[in-house]
Amino acid sequence: MVSDDPLTELLARCALRDRRAFEALYRQTSPVLYGLLLKLTRDREQAADLLQEGFVRVWQRAGDYRPKLGQPITWMGSIVRHLAIDRLRRGEHRRRGELDDEGWARVADAGLNPEQHLRVEQADGALARCLEGLEPEPRRAVLLAYFEGLTHEALAQALDRPLGTVKAWVRRSLQRLKTCLGEAP
Repeated sequence: MVSDDPLTELLARCALRDRRAFEALYRQTSPVLYGLLLKLTRDREQAADLLQEGFVRVWQRAGDYRPKLGQPITWMGSIVRHLAIDRLRRGEHRRRGELDDEGWARVADAGLNPEQHLRVEQADGALARCLEGLEPEPRRAVLLAYFEGLTHEALAQALDRPLGTVKAWVRRSLQRLKTCLGEAP
């Protein structure tokens, strides 16, 4: 398979069990995927564990990747994202409000008292619930725009969708989030 996209080519070689291709794929994509997992889990150790588990899945399922359905990084991102969501749903994470030493240090650095920290945690939880209510592609567009800083043009390219579609997704999703957060307790 000959491809213009080096990641697509690496995934195709991984499907043929090419370990060097897998190592190159890991080097090129792990920083982005780790960043995504860190934002989802807010825990470096969990993000690192999920990243390793995610790359095992990528290795096992590399033959399932279909370039016509999206970019390689999007496909890989969905794998690690689903792993993180599954782990959070199973409760294999710290309960809300439970902080380790690093967490308390962040609270102190932010100048928040415990009550203010609790309000921030509750707002984060409400935002996460509202985001889950969005359709997958529009949600991905919002997350990439606001957490990764992608422009509308970069979003359109990353999601392989027309610019107008991406702009509409972001606009409508922000309206839905605003409505949902207005209703949140």
